[in-house]
Amino acid sequence: MTYLAVPISASNPDQAGDRMSAAIAGGAEILELRTDYIENLNVDIVKNLVFEAKNKLSDGPPIIVTCRDKRQGGAADYPLQLRIDVLTVAIDAGAEFIDFEYDNFLNIENRQRIISALSQNSNARLILSAHDFQGKFDDIAALHRSILAACPSAIPKLVYTANHINDCFEAFDLLKSTIGERIVFCMGKAGMISRILARKLGSFLTFASIDDESATAPGQLTVAQFNGLYRGNSIDSDTELFGVIADPVAHSASPAIHNACFADAGMNRVYLPLHVENGSAGFDSFMRNVMDRKWLKFKGFSVTIPHKDNALNFTKAVGGMVEPLAEKIGAVNTLILTPQGGLKAYNTDYAGALDAIIAGMEITKADLSGMKVAVIGAGGVARAIVAALSDAGARIFVYNRTVEKAQKLAAEFDCDSAGLDALANLDAKLIINCTSIGMHPNIDAAPVPVGVIKSRMTVFDTVYNPAKTLLLKNAKKAGAKTIDGITMFVNQARAQFKLFTKTDGDADLMRNVALENL
Repeated sequence: MTYLAVPISASNPDQAGDRMSAAIAGGAEILELRTDYIENLNVDIVKNLVFEAKNKLSDGPPIIVTCRDKRQGGAADYPLQLRIDVLTVAIDAGAEFIDFEYDNFLNIENRQRIISALSQNSNARLILSAHDFQGKFDDIAALHRSILAACPSAIPKLVYTANHINDCFEAFDLLKSTIGERIVFCMGKAGMISRILARKLGSFLTFASIDDESATAPGQLTVAQFNGLYRGNSIDSDTELFGVIADPVAHSASPAIHNACFADAGMNRVYLPLHVENGSAGFDSFMRNVMDRKWLKFKGFSVTIPHKDNALNFTKAVGGMVEPLAEKIGAVNTLILTPQGGLKAYNTDYAGALDAIIAGMEITKADLSGMKVAVIGAGGVARAIVAALSDAGARIFVYNRTVEKAQKLAAEFDCDSAGLDALANLDAKLIINCTSIGMHPNIDAAPVPVGVIKSRMTVFDTVYNPAKTLLLKNAKKAGAKTIDGITMFVNQARAQFKLFTKTDGDADLMRNVALENL
């Protein structure tokens, strides 16, 4: 079993008591009293806190008492001897666990004091921890062995900073290759998924905070996010993994809608935000890490900015299957890993966008023939939309900041092209923004000058966060018809869900969840 531990980072005993109650109410399975956060710390404060937790919070979760060394993330620079006094009194007061730094445990005097205190309470356990706030350990497997050699009965805790999502795989490998109780995950935004997958891979515990303000390490989720958004309560070794590959990814509503649909269908699956940086090199490395580890049970991915081209190129490079439509578009937004270890690539943006346009304009596909359409952008989404409109016979003009990219896309689909400075003179029935301009957090930007939009036009913004972008607000003021990005997003997400699960996702549930999370 993997326990969900909630750190109590209070500055005084009263605040600590309130936070312990809140943590238990929120679903904490272990409480970690971070006594290094307490001002004017002394052993009596700790003794009373543990007594309160054990007596007032009857039938409460087990308690870890930690007084972290400042060099390894401690909040205050308390003397080593005081910190050891705190841990020994916590054992005497009935705490089930104490957490002490492995480096300090190597000192004979420190080790003797800790072991002596533990011998007085057979129910207490020692967690020996090592942290690296800069990056990976030189040899995490060797460090794990060294901790167990120093104290075979201890629970090793090895936590390092992931500077790229690919850094997480060493933590996954250690959990896979070892048995027994151990705590392994990564800090930092890039390490966030390791905190969730710690439960799948059998880490003794993982951490989540009461709220963002009480987090004690970078990348720490809240209990509500862990158990709600990411379905932490239902994750086990059989859980299948999905996710959205993007850079950035924090804005994405995909985890919320897919996880809601998984829960609605009673599926043992979880969908993760996968922040993959460093362009094609980072993408290729991530995919190879995943494909080399079938035991992780990654089954499929949504792919968005800036990796749609990378996904297509990688699938071809590994001899995967690319559906003809995605090949024609030249971009991929969905990847499926086969049971045999292969890869299949699809594009659901094409149908998602076309359906959104037809429904939003209240027309048929035939009505698009000959229609003047301005497409802003030349990336993956733009390619799918241009392909769809070209098939329908629309007259398309592609605008892009980099004129060469606009020209290249336009040449492939027999369109016209220009730079963004030519938008002031556009003449179109339908304007479609396929760039990230106006996307959260840069919500005060719009790709089209205000005076360009006329009441006879329809404006479609593929950006869905926020749902009402500045472009759509300007279009509404001008009296134009608008189509929001949520519509396309839900359309393509339903198609992805079908590829992931071979079942239909609930469109109303997806749209409602997406709106709630924006």
